[in-house]
Amino acid sequence: MRWGYTSVQGFRDEMEDDIVIRSDAVDSFSYAAVFDGHAGSSSVKFLREELYKECVGALQAGSLLNGGDFAAIKEALIKAFESVDRNLLKWLEANGDEEDESGSTATVMIIRNDVSFIAHIGDSCAVLSRSGQIEELTDYHRPYGSSRAAIQEVKRVKEAGGWIVNGRICGDIAVSRAFGDIRFKTKKNDMLKKGVDEGRWSEKFVSRIEFKGDMVVATPDIFQVPLTSDVEFIILASDGLWDYMKSSDVVSYVRDQLRKHGNVQLACESLAQVALDRRSQDNISIIIADLGRTLEHHHHHH
Repeated sequence: MRWGYTSVQGFRDEMEDDIVIRSDAVDSFSYAAVFDGHAGSSSVKFLREELYKECVGALQAGSLLNGGDFAAIKEALIKAFESVDRNLLKWLEANGDEEDESGSTATVMIIRNDVSFIAHIGDSCAVLSRSGQIEELTDYHRPYGSSRAAIQEVKRVKEAGGWIVNGRICGDIAVSRAFGDIRFKTKKNDMLKKGVDEGRWSEKFVSRIEFKGDMVVATPDIFQVPLTSDVEFIILASDGLWDYMKSSDVVSYVRDQLRKHGNVQLACESLAQVALDRRSQDNISIIIADLGRTLEHHHHHH
């Protein structure tokens, strides 16, 4: 497995994306994560170390991966994400900055031998190339659109007592699952009060709202992806890439690059450049896990 990774600021004032790649030699698994922060980068900074530590702990330093019991692995990763979020919310409150409205998405991939597990919240995306054919591995957690995932997210937000304006929860945030975003979790009533104070909605409107749960959650989708011999590479990237390039174009671009020179780091950097050239306004973070198989099937190339 060879890794390529890059993070570019794009045309934003602040860099709120981050990536982490760890290869644990002892327990022989790899961990890769793309974070896309919003409203500041403090949540992302917290998550850098904490999410890795918590996932490793939950997987019992990899021994759960050995067992290959997907239900147990899934449960462990969900627990890890939810526990990190609780700690982050406490940390955001304790750090006393009442105005810290930061949050972050996360797309994490853990690879052990020939299986990968993906744990995902938010609107970054993971895709793989299977003999040149694209497979999208994750769904967008956004409260708009007509995809099955979007419809489920809208339903969940409304059941929690939230409402959606122009594809944003309470007219505010465009992702429905994320770490942090304290105002949609432990500080929901403060948010309502603030909204009234700022004239965003009326006392009467607010008096009818009844929260039955959190509108934004950090419960991840978990997927198991066997790395069969036809899987060539996997790409994790923040929406700064996917909002400007079709995912099928991304896969064929990377595949052409790897066939040309086989250098995954170079492929990763030039992909980011292509997205920048398309005037991506956002931060762009990309991780490519290359299994080194793009050259093996030359004779299948049509």
